[in-house]
Amino acid sequence: MHTDNLLKQIDFIKEIDKLKYIQRKTKLFNSDRHENDAEHSWHLAMMAIILAEHSDKQIDILKVLKMVLIHDIVEIDAGDIFIYDTSKNHVNTEEELIAAKRIFGLLPVEQAKEFIAIWEEFEEGSTDEAKFAKTMDRFEPLLQNVSNNGGTWTEFDVPYEKVYDKKKAIKEGSELIWNYAENLINESVDKGVLKKELTNYKRNE
Repeated sequence: MHTDNLLKQIDFIKEIDKLKYIQRKTKLFNSDRHENDAEHSWHLAMMAIILAEHSDKQIDILKVLKMVLIHDIVEIDAGDIFIYDTSKNHVNTEEELIAAKRIFGLLPVEQAKEFIAIWEEFEEGSTDEAKFAKTMDRFEPLLQNVSNNGGTWTEFDVPYEKVYDKKKAIKEGSELIWNYAENLINESVDKGVLKKELTNYKRNE
């Protein structure tokens, strides 16, 4: 029984090594090298530990860590979807669910159920833990882009309005972190890194 579980867990451990090969659009801080999904997940886990005190709600930090460490594992099958790509669905696609069931299904049944449930909770984004995990997920690439003089915003000509719309989810987990992030976004406009499309767009919406 225990040997069988161990073999399944090792198969899973081998499978998730593939996460290191999934390249993201964002680049490392002050760098030209693209970040991979494994690096992203590790960085979010460290950020969650360090910034947990700034969560607006009391959170189970272990659950948050599980969320940020497994949330992108489905991209082994489904691939990375650029957050500003308007041609693709970013919300719990059928392709990602199939990937979650296959990859987490390599684990013993109870662990597989737990991981799928945690992944679904993150995707739904309604619990306090999921909100804070998503705060981390949206905050890290913002910091990267600012460090790289616009990064993907400049490379893909992403306007202020789209950046603001995607990043305002940070506020759901932490008002303080959002205030900091919003200032960075607005400073990027002042520096000419982000361009506004709509003259009547309100910053504080």
